[in-house]
Amino acid sequence: MPTQTPLLAQVDNALLERIRKARHLVVFTGAGVSAESGIPTFRDAQTGLWSRFDATELATPEAFQADPALVWGWYEWRRMKVLQAEPNSGHYAIARMEQHIPQVTVITQNVDDLHERAGSQNVLHLHGSLHQPRCFDCATPYQLDSVPTEPEGGRRLPPPLCPVCGGAVRPGVVWFGEALPTTVLPQAFEAAASCDVLLSVGTSSLVQPAAQIPFIAQQHGAAVAHINTQPIISKHSDDWMLLGVASVLLPKLETQAFSNIRP
Repeated sequence: MPTQTPLLAQVDNALLERIRKARHLVVFTGAGVSAESGIPTFRDAQTGLWSRFDATELATPEAFQADPALVWGWYEWRRMKVLQAEPNSGHYAIARMEQHIPQVTVITQNVDDLHERAGSQNVLHLHGSLHQPRCFDCATPYQLDSVPTEPEGGRRLPPPLCPVCGGAVRPGVVWFGEALPTTVLPQAFEAAASCDVLLSVGTSSLVQPAAQIPFIAQQHGAAVAHINTQPIISKHSDDWMLLGVASVLLPKLETQAFSNIRP
């Protein structure tokens, strides 16, 4: 039966030592990290007239086929919100760890680019990216304008057409009913299996198959620490649990493990 990992008011020295000596660090991030930059989580109430729509009903291939302008408009609104946001101190702390650890892999369930904008070099997007659309029919990548046209008040916005086949361009995210990217998921599993330390940040680690990532790391001998605002029920009693926000705890881990760096 799963045991609840003890909560730590202060960072444990044993965890700091594992981070300090790590040859490969994996940081597995979820919506909680982006939420601190002001990006609403997927299921949060939408603003303005977008509140009339159920996000889970817009995020399907069937919804796009039925009304591509509505779905494309909603995703362009989301992309606009992302571009208005800035990486927070948690994103920057992750990126700074690359200065001290030979290999750092970020595995994110978020579809924004805040990790990259903070300076992280090796980012695996399990759920795709708002910034990498592709043709619905032939999957050819499409280059977006840097600034989206704001679809005000739920206004439909016809998607661009693929220059190769003329099909409608779709958002480059994983929708309900779709599999995770076939190349990215094996890379994420491989990174988890080869790391010394895994930090699971801002995610409940309940949604499969991504939820396997901390367990894979644990099974291969890595130290696993969960950083979240709510306690995480872990199958492993020797995991660490740091209760709080990522923008505070990640810089704390980084500065205490590598005392010559200041946030």
